[in-house]
Amino acid sequence: MTVKEYNQSVALYSDNIYRFVLKNIKDSEKAKDIVQDTFEKVWLNHANITYSKVKSYLFSAAYHTLIDSVRRDKFKADWSDADQNNHFTTQSYSDLNEILHKALDQLPPVQKNVILLRDYEGYSYNEIAEITQLNEAQVKVYIFRGRQFLKNYLVKIELLV
Repeated sequence: MTVKEYNQSVALYSDNIYRFVLKNIKDSEKAKDIVQDTFEKVWLNHANITYSKVKSYLFSAAYHTLIDSVRRDKFKADWSDADQNNHFTTQSYSDLNEILHKALDQLPPVQKNVILLRDYEGYSYNEIAEITQLNEAQVKVYIFRGRQFLKNYLVKIELLV
């Protein structure tokens, strides 16, 4: 891949990768870092990447960088900043977008990622399989199970009232 092709890939895909990562971790600064690390990996391997495969490579690298970041941060907790009185509410709230994001957060990480790649980013099952290094049948199963969970979760009347 040439420098010009690399710059084109940055222009074309950086926003999509940022959105994908941000949907998963909900921290804009960390999402920006992951996107930057992803493009750094691509630049370091640009000689081995063809421009026709750069989109798939970018999302694969972003996905794996995201997983590494989540695993690293899983064991970190700063309990001194926690507000003990902020763990419950008595108000009803019906912002459907927020409810959908809460539902997505209930999914296991693999199901959440494949649903985001399919429904938010519009990837085919085959492309998702390449990005996540799963086979196509596993991708279909995870998407089906995730959608079933979301369907059951979202039809609860208590959430909407």
